[in-house]
Amino acid sequence: MTARLTEMGRNLLGGLAVALLLCCLAGAAAPAAQAQQAQGQTQGQDVSDQALTGGQVPGGALGSSSRAEFWREVRRGIQGDVSIPNKQAGVLVESGGESWREFRNGPLKTYGAWVVLGMVALLALFFVLRGRIRIEAGPSGRTIQRFDDVDRFAHWLTAVSFVMLALTGMWLLWGRNVLIPVIGPEAYALIAHWGKYAHNFLAFSFIVGFVLMFALWVGDNIPNRHDVMWLLKAGGLFSKHVHPHSRKFNAGQKIIFWAVMVGGISLALSGIGLLFPFETAMWGKTFHVLSGLGVPGLPADVTPRLEMQLNTVWHAAVGLVMIAIILAHIYIGSVGMEGAFAAMGSGRVDENWAREHHDLWVAEVEQKSVEQAGRPLPAE
Repeated sequence: MTARLTEMGRNLLGGLAVALLLCCLAGAAAPAAQAQQAQGQTQGQDVSDQALTGGQVPGGALGSSSRAEFWREVRRGIQGDVSIPNKQAGVLVESGGESWREFRNGPLKTYGAWVVLGMVALLALFFVLRGRIRIEAGPSGRTIQRFDDVDRFAHWLTAVSFVMLALTGMWLLWGRNVLIPVIGPEAYALIAHWGKYAHNFLAFSFIVGFVLMFALWVGDNIPNRHDVMWLLKAGGLFSKHVHPHSRKFNAGQKIIFWAVMVGGISLALSGIGLLFPFETAMWGKTFHVLSGLGVPGLPADVTPRLEMQLNTVWHAAVGLVMIAIILAHIYIGSVGMEGAFAAMGSGRVDENWAREHHDLWVAEVEQKSVEQAGRPLPAE
């Protein structure tokens, strides 16, 4: 009897365990079935939404633009809205930056090197063929005052500043390709670092210098009829015994003067734009004026970043042309012509040199001396 009751208890417990297991399985299967049913309803709804929107992305995430059109606008550099102070961050892809980099590292460096080295080669060839231009009558031993201390101060302030600006500028333009393989990156970076500071501060002394030169010499650099004959005879540079008439400055010197004035102003404006980034709009205003004059193909909207890119290219290009011009000026004022350096060295030049190259100016100086000598001394 006891054995039978024990067996019945075991059977009852086994049945309860099976029932409990079936209940657990049923409870777990119900949420899965509900989730599957909900997913089917969502998929049906998605299909319905897609049919209603005509194949566009559900929810209108891209608005009326396709994905291709969206990325095409990003690639073109369209500017979006940002909440940070730097509004330039709204441009995701700046295509102009790569174009600027390719131009700076390609045509600008290549043609700039041809301009500077080409001038050096021409001057060397001229020296071989013509030699040093001598004073034909020989030094007289008598000198005449050509420039006073203020004149020479303005000249040397401008000259020294420009030479330093040219050296530091060329260091930054070509140093990475030419100098790093020779002196190493550490030495190049150190000199470039301090050269950048020198370039920035010497720019102001250059501006002061050419402003002084303009105030002192603009009256003597106005073109006149004698300049035409001087140019037709090339100043006698290519032939002996030819000395065209000239006043204090001949046509060649006037070309140098106005090149320094125009180029100096251009360098100053573009340089200030680089010293104070995103603060000037020189190119936007320039393009606006030129477009008003009928010049086609100019951008209507110049962004601050494009202003900076144009400033760097223009600053370098004008600087390279100025370097070539000043190289010719340095040559003719030193080894190229006998007696020329004394004009800015001591301020006094040999009388025969002055008569051969600036005869009309010598006549004016002598006339003034005669007039002053004929005046009675003031009563004491």
